Amino acid sequence: MKIGLLGGSFNPIHNAHLEIAEQARLACALERVVFIPAADPPHKKLAGDVPFGLRCRMVELAIAARPGYELSTIEGERSGKSYSIDTIQAFRVIAPQDELFFIIGGDSFLEIGLWHRYADIFSSCSLIVLERPGHEIGDPLKALPDAVRMAFCFEGETRRLIHSSGHLVCFVQGAPRNVSSTEIRRLAADGKSITHLVPPDVAAYISQQRIYSE
Repeated sequence: MKIGLLGGSFNPIHNAHLEIAEQARLACALERVVFIPAADPPHKKLAGDVPFGLRCRMVELAIAARPGYELSTIEGERSGKSYSIDTIQAFRVIAPQDELFFIIGGDSFLEIGLWHRYADIFSSCSLIVLERPGHEIGDPLKALPDAVRMAFCFEGETRRLIHSSGHLVCFVQGAPRNVSSTEIRRLAADGKSITHLVPPDVAAYISQQRIYSE
């Protein structure tokens, strides 16, 4: 089975997250897409200190009517920073026979050399990199960190990187992402409508729980 892993703070989950998941699913024929909220994001402080449980509930509401989409609370079940490599390797234990695809944006791919044990990510699973118009990755090999570049070859016809482990890095041209979590939080705090930016049930939940209210 092909399983996509989509991590993030989901503070809150919004329509662009769902678009990314769907683009990745269609491009690589994924049978499941697992949304994985970060309990303790390693790269930046969680805005507003919104509890893990609330962010998980927003994900549940967003994907409730979408077959093949599911929530994992795996990063809330362990202590310490929510490093992607730890999550990927945990899924490798849970689903040893499945084909794992870690879904990230092009901006994250360009910064992956700063990630914790990033070289192990490439040897543990395949990656799906969503590029946005105006933010394309020109030469995938040159975009790789120097320390791992020799472990890859580039397949020009399919525009994929192939790692020495056999795992792939697949580049997918996505739609423009005009949704900002920061802007959603600001609008919600000001009592303004966010129904055009998040699924309706998520908007209602944010309002009911006053998650981003000052």
